[in-house]
Amino acid sequence: CGGSISNSSGVLQSPFYPGSYPNNADCLWEIQVENNFRVMLTFRDIAMQSGRCQYDYIEVYDGPPHSSPLLGRLCSGSFPTYTSSSNMMTVRFHSDSRYTFRGFQAHYSSIPADDNTTLLCLPDYMHAVVSRDYLQSQGYSAQMVTLNDRRCKPVITSREVIFYIPYNGCGTMREENNDTIDYSNMIKVTPSEPIIMRKKNIHIHISCKMLENTWMQIMYAAEDTVDVNENQFGRYDVNITFYDSPSFLRPVRDSPYYVDLNQNLYLQAYLHSSDPNLILFVDTCVASPDPHDFTTLIYELKKNGCARDSSYFTYESPHSHFSRFTFNAFQFISRHPSVYLRCELVVCRLRDYSSRCYQGCMSRAKRDASSDEERVEVLLGPLQLREGGAQSRNTG
Repeated sequence: CGGSISNSSGVLQSPFYPGSYPNNADCLWEIQVENNFRVMLTFRDIAMQSGRCQYDYIEVYDGPPHSSPLLGRLCSGSFPTYTSSSNMMTVRFHSDSRYTFRGFQAHYSSIPADDNTTLLCLPDYMHAVVSRDYLQSQGYSAQMVTLNDRRCKPVITSREVIFYIPYNGCGTMREENNDTIDYSNMIKVTPSEPIIMRKKNIHIHISCKMLENTWMQIMYAAEDTVDVNENQFGRYDVNITFYDSPSFLRPVRDSPYYVDLNQNLYLQAYLHSSDPNLILFVDTCVASPDPHDFTTLIYELKKNGCARDSSYFTYESPHSHFSRFTFNAFQFISRHPSVYLRCELVVCRLRDYSSRCYQGCMSRAKRDASSDEERVEVLLGPLQLREGGAQSRNTG
């Protein structure tokens, strides 16, 4: 039960619904729709152990479960509807070891947010947009919109004022908290004649927050105006590339990548971010003949930071945004026409020695304590066995 969901609409339900749900279940669904959309969740059926919702219950969070407010906790009664303030919502279902019932069913969909202001937290910069129609409705022109650092000018189109704000410039402030890194700036809308104040100033506060490996994006207008809240969540941009040698100079561009048995395969994971104070860690890598199924038939190369294949080896990396490793093409590939890899990676703050990136190999029991930790998943392949010992044509 549970998992990450990126469809624009769908149905959630307790395990075995409409049959009785199992005891000691703990399911966590993370629903993430497109940027500048909201999640609307409507319950259609709830039949659980009633009372004060202490034993069996459903929780709805306005974003990730470990950093967002609780919208509701329910186990019986009416069928409410919840709407997120961002493009992400989390639903948790929990049951204890006593009674069991039919459970719940709910429908979710994505609805457009207002388009007065929008924000995207991209790997290298914040992309903030203010609608010219919104400015005009408040009595302002596009020429009155400036950033905290006035030297960083916007791009003005016929419909929008667009700012491209780097994380390490244009007056962007960086602050580290216990579990987040916050990047913030401010867009100001001020009258051109400051001597006589006939209009209220508009301050649009922008914040991109990194929580483990999830971007939390916030944009709101304050200062004696109607507040405009924009919250967005996104994933880090991470890719993995094959290379032809341990020098990691020449990437392999062929797809599929034809290899020999026991051939050394060299891989480099790269985090695309302008913030130098982050580090990338490869937690898990598994192989499967089916790119859509990594549970039925798999071969584990690395699991929870522990090498499971004797040929797996991690190299020293030139930068914290890189992670380099190698393994040998294995017998698994001789029995299947193609093999795919799926790797889970974690992004942490550099020199945060209590974070996952510095803990190395961990047992399953330790990982369970933080099972709601989010991961970056990268799929690569296919690998195929070269026939007849043909010469390599993959390099260059």
